[in-house]
Parts: sequence; structure tokens; C-alpha cells
Amino acid sequence: MVSAVESMAANTSWSALGKATDLRNRILFTLGLLIVYRLGTFIPVPGIDGTALRQFMESAGQGIGGMVSMFTGGALGRMGIFALGIMPYISASIIVQLMTSMVPALEQLKKEGEQGRKKINQYTRFGTVALATLQAYGLAVSLEAGDIAADPGMYFRMACMITLVGGTMFLMWLGEQITARGIGNGISLIIFVGIIAEVPAAIAQFFSSGRSGAISPAVIVGVLVMVIVTIMFVVFMERALRKIHIQYPRRQVGQKMYDGGSSHLPVKVNPAGVIPAIFASSLLLLPVTISTFSGNSTGPVMSVLLANFGPGQPLYLLFFVAMIVFFAYFYTFNVSFKPDEVADNLKNQNGFVPGIRPGKKTAEYLEYVVNRVLVLGAAYLAAVCILPEILRGQFAIPFYFGGTSVLIVVSVTMDTIQQVQSHLLAHQYEGLLERSQLRGKSGKPRKKRSPARK
Repeated sequence: MVSAVESMAANTSWSALGKATDLRNRILFTLGLLIVYRLGTFIPVPGIDGTALRQFMESAGQGIGGMVSMFTGGALGRMGIFALGIMPYISASIIVQLMTSMVPALEQLKKEGEQGRKKINQYTRFGTVALATLQAYGLAVSLEAGDIAADPGMYFRMACMITLVGGTMFLMWLGEQITARGIGNGISLIIFVGIIAEVPAAIAQFFSSGRSGAISPAVIVGVLVMVIVTIMFVVFMERALRKIHIQYPRRQVGQKMYDGGSSHLPVKVNPAGVIPAIFASSLLLLPVTISTFSGNSTGPVMSVLLANFGPGQPLYLLFFVAMIVFFAYFYTFNVSFKPDEVADNLKNQNGFVPGIRPGKKTAEYLEYVVNRVLVLGAAYLAAVCILPEILRGQFAIPFYFGGTSVLIVVSVTMDTIQQVQSHLLAHQYEGLLERSQLRGKSGKPRKKRSPARK
């Protein structure tokens, strides 16, 4: 039987957007900050030789440079102030979350509620500054080695580092503002907009390659079919749920006895969403970002890494799959679905799984169910991210048609639509409450009933 909340959500129309002033302001605020982000990708880092940069990106755009530029919204290809993108912040988040699970002091800090969360966020910001500084220095040295710097020297390195680190920290602030005052998912939206903004140019280049004969028409049709099938598969899997039946016993409130109810606890097949793919990509892009502009001046260690962990290489694909599976489990059990906390919440609400004792046994059962569900979820993530990568490496397809980019675009789009719908639903509830209050004030006063005779 459909609940009242589900019925109201199904009947919510997008025409209500004009009446929801708070939601409209949130959407406009989010769009404004995303426009600021896109404008920042076109502001160049000082001291860059534009002609040398353009010639280099024409030769490297289809290789590693194209992949790195995709995750920075094209800012790396233009050497904009946001050339490092948001990846240093994501890498710092990975490190802090790993340390939170391993260091007892950080684990205790995490349990302290809002104050502990603010402290952990502060550590993440410090880690972002440190990682961005290291990556900015490596990129500045690589620019000098690739003869792209107009005036090489210490002044150029310092100016490049300050600009790039400041750009990354500004992007982190934009993401936090979108999450707090916009429609949510600020970091994911920044990556999403960076990919979407470069897709039209990639599609035009892809079709121009078909017209010139570099790519056969059969490959073009096959790629389009692959993208459509991947999108459909991602939508289906992101909406797939495993429902755990929850029973509530009869309870007495005052002198009234209420019958016990039942509901279900939804467990998504992919509880971690797009986070594992982003985390794995950020780790793989870490050595690539430093060596993108260095040309033939890479050291022996970096040369071995690029030769074995370059896009399309077997070790690259194997490491990518391993990181996706690891982060799918790690992020699910440490962030998105914690069996111990869910079991405690059910126990506090007098809810229980039929046939399972509340408390520790319920937590063990939930962990068992989520572990089995995640086998399918992690395999789905790995397949979506890897199979298009293999085909793309064989047929020289643009990076924007890869599995990771399609997964990010589709998942963030679905999450954003759900956020907007939840705001519309809340606005609809507020309207119902206001109308009920107005009726109560404007209606005729109720007659006082005489006390019942004993």
C-alpha cells in the first residue's frame, strides 16, 4: 500500500518550483557559484607561454593530458587558476577517513558529534593545502621542463604554486557553500559541471574524426549505443534496493493501545554512489598530474609508473578495479551505512528484524546483508568504469565517453533531481500546514462541549 509521503512525492509537479521561493533561491545560488567556477577555468596562471601551451595540448590532448583535463573541467588544458581541480580535496578526504578508522584519537573525535565533525573537516582542509602545494610544485617544475613557462625561475614557481593552491582552496569553499546553502552535493556538482562543459567539444571532435575517415561509421554507431546502454544500466542499478523488513511491536501511550506496524529498511545496491569511482580516479591521476607537462624529462621511477599505470594498461585497469572495490566497501561501512549505528537506532525506536535479536545480532545481520549486496554493487561499478575504458583504448574514443565520466554525470544528475524533489516536497508540506492554520484561525470557533456525566 502506497504511503502518504510516496503519494505526495508522486503528485509533486515541477510547476510548484515557481512557488517554492527558498528552492528557487537555492538553485540560483548554486548556478551562480558554478558560473564563477567556469569563469575561473579561463583565467590563466601568470607566466605561461600561451603558444607553447596550445601546441603541447594539441599533441597531448588525446593522451594523458586529455584525461587529466577532463576532471578539471578543461582548466588544466588552458592552465587556468583551477588547473588542479578539486582532486587534492578528495585525496585529503580519503586520507583523513582512512586515518579516522585506524587512529583511536580520530575515531573518538568522530563520535563527539558536531564539534568532532568540524575538527575532522579542519584536518581535511589542512591536508588539502599540503597535497595541493605538493602537486602545484610538481606541476610548476614540469611546466618549466616542458618549456611552457615564459620566464622560468623561482618567481614563476612561487607564483604558480600560490595561484594553484589558492584556486583549489577556493573550489573547496565553493563546494561547501553549494552543499550548505545550495541544493547539496557541492563537490560532485563541480566535477559534474566540469565534465558536462567539455562534452559538446568532445562530441564535435568525435564526429569530425568520423567525417575525416579516422573513425569508421560502425565505431561511431557502436559508441553511441554503448553510451545509451551504459546510461540505462546505471539508472537501473542506482535505483535498485534490497529491502529489509522491520517490525514494530504494540505499544501503549497513556490509556491507549497502538497496534504494531511494519516498514522496511532500504539498502541500495550501490550505497557509496559515485564516490568510489572518483576516489580511485583521483589516486590514479596523482602521478599523472605531476608528469603531464614534463615531456621526456621524467625520472626513471615516474617513467616506470607511467609505462605500467597509463590509461589502458593492464596494471592500470587492475589497480582501478581494486581501488573501486576497496572504496565501495570502505565508504559504505564507514560513511553511508554503518550497521552498528543503524542497529542502535532501530533498538531505540523499538524496531527489530523478525527472527533477529535487537542490538549486536541485528548489527551482524545488517553487515552480512550489506556485504552480500555490495558484491553486486562493487561488480557493477567496476564493470561500468572498466569496460568502456577498454573499448575506448581500442578505438581512440574521447575520454568523455568513458565509464567513469558517464557514471559521474548520471549519478550526480539523479542525486540532484532527488534533492530538488525533496525540497519541493518539504515546501508542499509547509503549504499544507499553513493552510490548516489559516482555516483554524478564520473558521468558526468550536463550541465547548459539556463534560460528560459520570
